[in-house]
Amino acid sequence: MYPPKPTSRFIFLTLTLVLLLTLSFTVTSSGATNVDNDDEDAEGIEELLALDEEAEDQENPHVKSPEAEVLSKAQKIVIELNQDSTKRVIDANEFVLVLGYAPWCPRSAELMPQFAEAATQLKELGRDVVMAKIDAERYPKAASNLGIKGYPTMLLFVNGSSQAYTGGFTSQEIVIWAGKKTGESVIRVNSDIQAKEFLKKHSMFAVGLFEKFEGSEYEEFIKAATSHNEIQFVETSEMGVANILFPNMKLSYPFVGLVKSELDRYTTFEGTLKMEDILQFLDVYKFPLVTTVTELNSVRVFSTRIKFQVYIFAEADDLKNIVEPLQNVARKFKPEVLFLYIDIKDDNLAKPFLTLLGREEAEETVVAAFDNKISSKYLLESDPTPSKIEEFCSGVLHGTLAPFYKSQPIPDNTEGSIQTIVGKTFDELILSSPQNTFLEVHTPRCITCEATSKKVEKLAKHFKGLDDLTFARIDAYANEHPKLQVNDYPTLLFYPAHDKSNPIKLPTKSSLKDLATLINKNLKTDHETKDEL
Repeated sequence: MYPPKPTSRFIFLTLTLVLLLTLSFTVTSSGATNVDNDDEDAEGIEELLALDEEAEDQENPHVKSPEAEVLSKAQKIVIELNQDSTKRVIDANEFVLVLGYAPWCPRSAELMPQFAEAATQLKELGRDVVMAKIDAERYPKAASNLGIKGYPTMLLFVNGSSQAYTGGFTSQEIVIWAGKKTGESVIRVNSDIQAKEFLKKHSMFAVGLFEKFEGSEYEEFIKAATSHNEIQFVETSEMGVANILFPNMKLSYPFVGLVKSELDRYTTFEGTLKMEDILQFLDVYKFPLVTTVTELNSVRVFSTRIKFQVYIFAEADDLKNIVEPLQNVARKFKPEVLFLYIDIKDDNLAKPFLTLLGREEAEETVVAAFDNKISSKYLLESDPTPSKIEEFCSGVLHGTLAPFYKSQPIPDNTEGSIQTIVGKTFDELILSSPQNTFLEVHTPRCITCEATSKKVEKLAKHFKGLDDLTFARIDAYANEHPKLQVNDYPTLLFYPAHDKSNPIKLPTKSSLKDLATLINKNLKTDHETKDEL
């Protein structure tokens, strides 16, 4: 008997394996140079792989979802670099955008699908840029040679020279940045058909209408387009085309506007056509009415020019119940106030802010505001209804709302030689007290605070019985007060009874005896001052 004939699938797999083992090649995007210049072999491999995939699809009864197919297709476009191929790929191509990642990094995991989708879009647009990624943990030497030090890191190599990626981190933002760096910064649209095709590919863009593509105002528009790496710019001289891109508006030459895919879709630029004014307009209006903060967009959000920011910390389901009325509130305060949403369960993003507000354990919706001009924070301490949020925002914006300072609950100070001060009692027990006050300022994370606290306890016992001297301590991590501005911990302050506005700072490293001497000296000075008065 003859042995059974191998199946076609087995033949395809065998041939593919042999070719992969015997040929050295580099996959590039359309227009990129193949390192080995062996186009026929590369095409043969692609045909075999395509046939193999077809056979797999016939054998697998499960149908992939459209999203899975898009991601699978995109991932095949992105080259996976290693120790040997990294330099070869970069040297062989004019433009290479590299993503350095680590498998365990959550931000890398969030960015990878966006990077892969961007690769697909760039290929469809015919951009001559190779998209590549490298596991920087697996290939540390190759990653280090590229200049990758953290995760994720994106670098664009132009003829072998690198430049840092400075764009956003959605697929569309990556496409815009890479497109501007490797091609024209402005897309020119001359016909209705081109305009409609442009709208299919871009949901957010800046449009410029100019009678002629020349003159100082047009040059400022081009400068802004070249400088701004997050938004696609489009230009036209045709009024009909402009009305397709920016409908329902009375347009005139020259005109600049911003289009977004949300409720306030169309925004007209009304300033002077200068580069800086255009950039400021875009930086203010590019955000949605309510922006969801993620790891990927956090840097862009936190570096905004808008100094008044209102944060809503809530679970996703809770946000759904108020998002529409919240957008209506946000519209009333734009562009002065930026509204941001953060998932209250996101420890990386929410926890630092909630800690600043003393709401680390909060589970229900928290609404807060920050004025970055004067580094002040505000907390909505009533139910976060849309009307209360609107009233809260108005107070913050017009300066009628008092800043928020953290405070622990008021403690019972009936026992003990040292009073515990909190934010709410600082005025009463420190600033308004008729006594001299020795205050220890500490934090739980302070390494040397414990040793200083023991000294203070001994001093309190030593001076016990003096009617005009009180010992107190405050946890500066959990309590704040505008008149308590301390940066080093521990800090020891002596508040003279006659002048509480100018506390005297005492050296924490002094011996117990020296501290006692300093206290006596300040008590004597205070008594002499009182006698003079």
